[in-house]
Amino acid sequence: MTRPSKPYKNKRDPMSRKGCRGRFQGPRLGKNNKRGYLRPTAEPVLKKIFATIGVPEKAPFVPDRFQVEALETIATADCLVTAPTGAGKTWIAEKSIGEIFKKGGHCWYASPLKALTNAKLQEFSAIFGNDNVGILTGDRKENPDAAIIVGTTEILRNQLYDAMHMGTTLATDFVILDEAHFLGDTDRGVVWEETIIYLPHRIPLLLLSATVGNAGKIARWIEKIRGRQCRVVTESKRPVPLYPLFLDPSGTLMPLVIQKGSKGKNRLYKKVEASAGQRRSQNFSRSGRLPLFGEILKVLRCYNLLPAIFFMKSRADCDNALNLCQANYIHDPNRADLLSERIDALLSHQPHLKRHRQRWHAEHLAVGAHHSGQLPSWKLFLEVLMCEGRLDAVFATSTVAAGVNFPARTVVILNSDRYNGREFIPLDATEFHQMTGRAGRRGMDRIGFALTLPGRYMDLHHLGRLINSRPGKVLSQIRINFSMTLNLLLSHRPEEVRALLKQSFAAFLIAGNSGGKHEKKNTDYLWKDFLRHLRFLKTTGFADEKDHLTEDGLWASQLRIDQPLMVAEGLRCDLFPDNDPALLAGIMASLVYEKDSDDRLEGKLSPNRLRKTFFKVQKGLGSFDHKLQSSGFITRPMYLRPAAMLFAWVSGHSFNNVCLNYAIPEGDLAMLAMRTADNLRHIANLKDVFPKAASTAKQAITLILRSPVMPENSSEEEEEQTLKKAL
Repeated sequence: MTRPSKPYKNKRDPMSRKGCRGRFQGPRLGKNNKRGYLRPTAEPVLKKIFATIGVPEKAPFVPDRFQVEALETIATADCLVTAPTGAGKTWIAEKSIGEIFKKGGHCWYASPLKALTNAKLQEFSAIFGNDNVGILTGDRKENPDAAIIVGTTEILRNQLYDAMHMGTTLATDFVILDEAHFLGDTDRGVVWEETIIYLPHRIPLLLLSATVGNAGKIARWIEKIRGRQCRVVTESKRPVPLYPLFLDPSGTLMPLVIQKGSKGKNRLYKKVEASAGQRRSQNFSRSGRLPLFGEILKVLRCYNLLPAIFFMKSRADCDNALNLCQANYIHDPNRADLLSERIDALLSHQPHLKRHRQRWHAEHLAVGAHHSGQLPSWKLFLEVLMCEGRLDAVFATSTVAAGVNFPARTVVILNSDRYNGREFIPLDATEFHQMTGRAGRRGMDRIGFALTLPGRYMDLHHLGRLINSRPGKVLSQIRINFSMTLNLLLSHRPEEVRALLKQSFAAFLIAGNSGGKHEKKNTDYLWKDFLRHLRFLKTTGFADEKDHLTEDGLWASQLRIDQPLMVAEGLRCDLFPDNDPALLAGIMASLVYEKDSDDRLEGKLSPNRLRKTFFKVQKGLGSFDHKLQSSGFITRPMYLRPAAMLFAWVSGHSFNNVCLNYAIPEGDLAMLAMRTADNLRHIANLKDVFPKAASTAKQAITLILRSPVMPENSSEEEEEQTLKKAL
């Protein structure tokens, strides 16, 4: 939806002295502003830049060169499209699907995120009709025989497993892998690599990716293993120009960098350089505290730079930032009424969200916090408001850069590093371009801005270098795991698996696409790891001495989850409670939980029957866990706390009480619940082997996926009836 050019009904010219108190003048550099109040000013050099701000006039859509080239390419070859965020890659997907659909063919559109998949369902349904589009994710299965399927890449990979096992071919005529740079994702890249290797050569493949540094090499690998041409179509130019800014603690905006020399290399703007070179850098606040964001929003509003996305280092910072936006209180009664009415409408069927602790900030300050600790439904609510141009700012962690598509005129970067789960590391070019890719949206802005704030963890020189840096290279993340081993043995003999491993991107990269001893060395490593997994399957009865799966191995292969053997062992040893949905949900939650946990719980938070069942399962799986460790495999400990949380939720406790009693953020509880439900779904599919456990798993899923874990368009009374019926 197009954002209005003047959403705040303020007819005053923001560039004039009447529009705001800001001036185009030099900064008053001096001591830190201890109170955090800012006087909006701007360097004179920015006057021409700010004059270009606005919404472009509506005009008939004319596809760009790279879009036309991609459509022409996919008609005769595989195609890898690399382009900046917002450049229009989805248009290529729509037109490509349309061509196949007109001929009566079937299409599969795979994406890494459920939220993105849900958005594409709505988008494609509006274009091709509801009856012609289906969705397949871990928690949604609708219209699975439709001509156009959208789903997660894991589901597509699993369908390829099934097709190889049954000796059939995937029932589609065209596959699109969106966000194809996920091939290099540490945790999930193996799924993309497997999908590309297993996909039948007859099916054309379109890959849509952010710009990557080795697109040509990826294409050559695909061409080699699929035996058909794969061409790269590249667009390096942003659809909306980006201008980097720096905000001095005095309240003065200035360019972050200027170009130097004919080669256009960047160097810091002289006054920014002076600020960066000071022994004590000038920050917005003392002692590492967050700045008064309301004052920063005042500066941005003065120069028409809103709405903005602030990238924060932690979820706690995102939440705490909201209370520092008091200066952004909405005084315009007309805007306040419109925003309040829209919020009421969006939350009318979301009883839990109506009482959300951050609703006041959205309604009265026009700001929100968007991060993984929030409920998916709350994040979606903020995304809708942002897309409609109703919010001034969203405070988000860097995950927003990779997976959410909402418009902002400005992105604000507070730190030049990020936390990777283990330590803080400097931002790389790919991450920086993903973040700044949210600034300025095609058809909504004539120019976008990346604003840098000075701070303790801001290296201005590093950020200046990133602006024109080339994106990083995508590397192979393939690794052998038990789910892969079981599923390949369904349809391949070991020597055939060895041949598949030689087709990996890892082998291609090491060999330099020239074969020889390097490739042999790499595939020998993968091959040896496969044999190690196979030996363990033999010693534990999931495979026989002839390298065939046993009966246990056959059904265990359908457990396409993180710990398939632990769950399989629990099932075949009858360790799991197969007549109590709450207990089964609790045990499965303990098996999917990946973090360390403090298991000190008050008696009322871990009922005796849960503790008794938990320790029985933990003891029963202990010897199998020891076998895994003795064979060199990494295992995860079982914790009581996640089991108690899911047990309480499935037993009918309120979502708020579970979060409060167990000190867990809403988003973390929702994520644990959805991952538990996904694992239970695999058990539910084993109804022919374990009918009681499958039936109980199905009941548990229904009890888990109730509001607010899953958004519902129902009243509180309907929700209560659903819960009582399931119980």
